[in-house]
Amino acid sequence: MSVSHYTHAPRRGPALDVAVVGGGMVGAAAALALARAGFATALLEARAPQPWHADDEVDLRVVGLAPSSIALLEDLGVWTSIRQSRCGPYAHMHVWDAENGAAIDFDAADEGRDLLGHIVENNLVQWTLWQALEAAGVRRLCPAEVLGLDAREDRVVLDLAGGESLSARLVVAADGAASPLRAMAGIGVRGHDYAQRAVVAHVATERPHGRTAWQRFLPTGPLALLPLADGRSSIVWSLPEAEAQRVLALDDEAFMGELGVASDFRLGRIVSTTKRAAFPLRLQLAEAYQAERLVLLGDAAHAVHPLAGQGVNLGLRDVAELRDVLVAAREAGRDFAAAHVLRRYARRRRSADTLDARGFDALARIYAWQAPALVAVRGLGVRLLDRLAPLKRRLAEHAAGL
Repeated sequence: MSVSHYTHAPRRGPALDVAVVGGGMVGAAAALALARAGFATALLEARAPQPWHADDEVDLRVVGLAPSSIALLEDLGVWTSIRQSRCGPYAHMHVWDAENGAAIDFDAADEGRDLLGHIVENNLVQWTLWQALEAAGVRRLCPAEVLGLDAREDRVVLDLAGGESLSARLVVAADGAASPLRAMAGIGVRGHDYAQRAVVAHVATERPHGRTAWQRFLPTGPLALLPLADGRSSIVWSLPEAEAQRVLALDDEAFMGELGVASDFRLGRIVSTTKRAAFPLRLQLAEAYQAERLVLLGDAAHAVHPLAGQGVNLGLRDVAELRDVLVAAREAGRDFAAAHVLRRYARRRRSADTLDARGFDALARIYAWQAPALVAVRGLGVRLLDRLAPLKRRLAEHAAGL
């Protein structure tokens, strides 16, 4: 997906071209991208993000931004501010199997790049985008709650709490995995619960992370140690529900001891930890990405296992695709919210997102194999992949969104 700069185009028709519902990272990025492309845009959000300050503790929720996401944020004029605030760049990734020792390494230099990506706090990205919205002319409605929608021939009318209404030629649903708008539009979902939780915390280790993202696949699920800007590592430890609850209840010393064992002491002992939190893991794909004058993107469209760290990146690729499709339709003199235009976006992104989501799901299942023969086969496959430079390069390019 190429990311281009769009200048403002004349605004015609209804006063509001697009209403984006949901102001997380993906929703805010969508509103900003569409406004900068010349669409009269409003963002409806239940609550504003918490202000980000450099002296605050690092947000427990972090995202690994791939080059495709960074290119979009650069085009939106916010990446420099994010990068200069607090980012953990990484140039290497080491993935290994606790059961058979098979490992695979990715190095940015092998791809002709300086970095594989950046580890960034969710709240920093959200706050930076939120601040940029006003200057881009986005009408921010916050707090706002959508109680109903009525799709008409030329627009959608949103009924809001408090008795007000808002109309737009297109509604973008970016209101999360539970998406009330998706349900109002009659779009179902498919998927399954992993019966796991991802335990997150920030830890300091004896040895430096070396600008490397580390991931160990354990019988209970993957453990990732992601490099933070301050030298610590952010952990994402996927565990069965009961085990996650047990780990959350440990005191700090016991937790650090168990985490050291789980990480194979790859960075030495764990010497300090923050508080811990956990969130449930689920595979969920919307059965359609569009309805009449409405599209889904981000978690409203797809929720994936965090083992590949691609959830937000997929959502930001949705944003770039939607913007490009709408701009192309407008420049061709067509109704940018017409069904055939939205189908183009839905077809492209649903195909790509489904392929990725199913791939991550298959990987989680393969690493859950416990039978000795299957563990051996898995190890053989990983070692072979590590030696096949062209295939490994293609995987790295796909993860980067290139």
